Amino acid sequence: MEVTESNLQTLAGYLQKTLSPDPTERRGAEKFLESVEGNQNYPILLLHLMDKDGVDIHVRISAAIMFKNYIKRNWRVLEDVGDRIHPQDRDTIKQTIVALMLKSPEQIQKQLSDSISIIGREDFPDKWPGLLQEMITKIDSGDFHVINGVLRTAHSIFKRYRHEFKSQKLWAEIKFVLDNFAAPLTQLFNATMDLASKHASDPNALKVIFSSLVLICKIFYSLNFQDLPEFFEDNMATWMAHFHTLLTTDNKLLQTQDEDEPGLLEQVKSQICDNIAMYAQKYDEEFQQHLPIFVTDVWNLLINTGPSVKYDLLVSNAIQFLASVAERPGYKHLFEDPSTLASICEKVIVPNMEFRDADEEAFSDNPEEYIRRDIEGSDIDTRRRAACDLVRALCKSFEGPVIENFSRYVQAMLQEYTKNPAQNWKNKDAAIYLVTSLAAKGQTQKQGVTKTSELVNILDFFNGHIAPDLQSPNINEQPVLKADAIKYVMVFRNQLPHEVLVVAMPLLVHFLTATSHVVHSYSACAIEKLMTVKSADGQPALKKADLASCSEALLTNLFNAMTLPGSEENEYIMKAIMRTFSLLQEGIIPYVATLVTRLTEKLVQVSKNPSKPHFNHYLFESVCIAIRNTCKVNPAAVTSFEEGLFPPFQDILQQDVQEFIPYVFQILSLLLEMHADSIPEPYMALFPHLLLPVLWERPGNIPPLVRLLQAFIERGAKQIQQDKMPGLLGIFQKLLASKTNDHQGFYLLGSIVQYMPRDVVNQYIKQIFILLFRRLQSSKTTKYVKVLLVFLGLFSIKFGATQLIEIIEGIQEKMFGMVVEKLFVAEAQKVSGNIERKICAVGMIKILTEAPVMLNPDFDKLWVPLLQSVIGLFELPADEEVPDDEHFIEIEDTAGYQAAFSQLAFAGKKEHDPCANIQDAKLYLAQNLQKLSLAHPGKLGPMITTGLSMEAGVFLQQYLTAAGVKLV
Repeated sequence: MEVTESNLQTLAGYLQKTLSPDPTERRGAEKFLESVEGNQNYPILLLHLMDKDGVDIHVRISAAIMFKNYIKRNWRVLEDVGDRIHPQDRDTIKQTIVALMLKSPEQIQKQLSDSISIIGREDFPDKWPGLLQEMITKIDSGDFHVINGVLRTAHSIFKRYRHEFKSQKLWAEIKFVLDNFAAPLTQLFNATMDLASKHASDPNALKVIFSSLVLICKIFYSLNFQDLPEFFEDNMATWMAHFHTLLTTDNKLLQTQDEDEPGLLEQVKSQICDNIAMYAQKYDEEFQQHLPIFVTDVWNLLINTGPSVKYDLLVSNAIQFLASVAERPGYKHLFEDPSTLASICEKVIVPNMEFRDADEEAFSDNPEEYIRRDIEGSDIDTRRRAACDLVRALCKSFEGPVIENFSRYVQAMLQEYTKNPAQNWKNKDAAIYLVTSLAAKGQTQKQGVTKTSELVNILDFFNGHIAPDLQSPNINEQPVLKADAIKYVMVFRNQLPHEVLVVAMPLLVHFLTATSHVVHSYSACAIEKLMTVKSADGQPALKKADLASCSEALLTNLFNAMTLPGSEENEYIMKAIMRTFSLLQEGIIPYVATLVTRLTEKLVQVSKNPSKPHFNHYLFESVCIAIRNTCKVNPAAVTSFEEGLFPPFQDILQQDVQEFIPYVFQILSLLLEMHADSIPEPYMALFPHLLLPVLWERPGNIPPLVRLLQAFIERGAKQIQQDKMPGLLGIFQKLLASKTNDHQGFYLLGSIVQYMPRDVVNQYIKQIFILLFRRLQSSKTTKYVKVLLVFLGLFSIKFGATQLIEIIEGIQEKMFGMVVEKLFVAEAQKVSGNIERKICAVGMIKILTEAPVMLNPDFDKLWVPLLQSVIGLFELPADEEVPDDEHFIEIEDTAGYQAAFSQLAFAGKKEHDPCANIQDAKLYLAQNLQKLSLAHPGKLGPMITTGLSMEAGVFLQQYLTAAGVKLV
């Protein structure tokens, strides 16, 4: 693709189509752009297009977004894939992107700034050393549009220092940045503060100046996060003086009319609160002389800041600063005066725990966001959460006085509520929130509250103030208090007695019919959480019997709740359905026909436009549980599931609904595994399509596709014609070449070796082994060695040790000795997993005892080390050490949601033991050694006595004694 006017016009036309409301036109344009993105000059054309004045601004912005996504997908070079960007394009991008970003309109500037950040993550500073210097020279330009572009880019590159793990490489990079950037940044801060003072009466200038100050303060946070740099320690007085000035500045010209969005002044103050909180937490010794003035500044700020939503982040960060100071023993004296505690309670905590009009509005008009903040823990920047954190911080040093102080407020608020419940319900809401804050000393997302204060009686408060709202016959009255009551049960589920949970369950089932989106969502969430509560013995606290009286109503109300407005794809409801199916098990069978029909209808609806990934995941999990529970009792029911699910599955595959295809493959595997010993025709019709290369291009398809092919091979090896073997082996070869997916290749190969007819496998086996050893030689990793050892063990079990040796010796003479020495003896201890270690051990025992050549002069020196290695597999823990240069994530160790693939927990493949007939591998070793010693009397004893370590000898004698055998 040349950079020509004609190509620019063509590209602009397709970008215009990607903005089309017509999905067919939009998808067609997206597919075309996807098909050409591998061409040289494609990213350069995008850069030219976004710089072209005559082009519609929406198209230019679209080009900038497309460019950023292209960089995100392709800049990192993956070993399995290779470099998708031409080297010349890489150089051109780095040479032009900064200058282009600085002169672009703000919307394009932001996209290009993010792109620079992505490139910087990979290339800065080693492969892009000139980036920093180019940015520093632009700082001196005096043009604030350019300066803000530089600052925005610096912020997007440096902000990763806030969450990167400490390493020598990271220290070196931060030192490079500090050596070059800290002084110019400080000079810019000084100059910008001077300009802010000079232009205090010019609103347009102030807007630009304060945009810079926001970014300067954010960059300060990033550069100081890992450790206190010497430069900033030396210049702390300068920075802190400016921070003090900004915190106490109140320029009317910077005040905005918008009540919801924070203005630049609020943004600057919020970031400064973050900065000084970090210094108070991490560098209190160096910072302590500046701290008292900031406590005063923040205190005044909190007292004088109104309740508008636009101040929420500022107030939250300000309170978090006080919390970070309060929880440090060295600053205890600042808070210990009873009047100070009372003042904090009255002026900071209680006002910021009150339910505001904005909260009420969100409760009814934006319930999903309200729920996310309130029960999902994304309330990190809310006033309530900050006030709650301050309460906990104060309780660490002053639990008694704080609870005594607040108890008076709780009582007063509850009394106000009692006087006029309809009018004063917000008082009760604040009281419940305050009690929850005081009582909860330890909390996790998964477990709810794990530790409570002994000074707060959770059960008494429940009986006196929560139970009446739960038992109220009118479930739609005062919905905020109903939601509070449900949340209380949810939060303290591990502290409330079992009988309270049992009584609460039918009440929660009734709340599923509430018209309030928040109330029925909280109810579904609480039901799901209560089902996960464990009793002291580790078993579920709620049993099937506890739900007997309400199980039918529970299922009915859950499904009906998804017909309520706004809850058609409510993830809390779907998760509760999944958990209910799992708890009731075969108890759902009387209703299963109706339930599966409802689930299938929902699947058809959401597959048209998948937009809620969690909802979709729980939907597929629910289908899996229904299949498992039903087919466990009635295996023949699998056909009725297939009849119901195949039509929507076919549509999903034909429409290429990428998000759902991995789920479909997992459920097809589950269904196919329900068949005993042959594959029904509809599956066989699908089989050739599973071998098409295009399906294997998407990383998310690989694990479920491998599982599905395994199911085909295990259930119908005889039906898979010999002409399909090259296709299967081609997939194996592709997977083997990938460090990320090589283990998936071995899963497939393992099934081929175990289940395909021996005469079919034999003709390919030498070539397979050549590929295995070639990969070992070219790209050895710990993971690869582990799966290779398990495969060699499996092959020895299935085809015999002699054939294993013959194949390896057939590739290269004396090679098997190297395999024993360098793999089995040196590396077997790395194999992990009980069944994997058993397969490896049994395979090695067969090599030791069933291959006559092992006692020949060529191999006999390896016999005792191999025996020692087998005993090590039985008696020593797995060697989990992974070399430093192999810090890739092993896919099988990554649970749950991944970017590309979501494993369905309830579609899990049953672990298969190919040597299940061997109950105890230690006895198997003893018995086989006895047979070998009878065939070679007097040979084994001396070898073992002189060669085996003393500890291993003791273990071996135990095995022989347990088996009741002796060596002769």
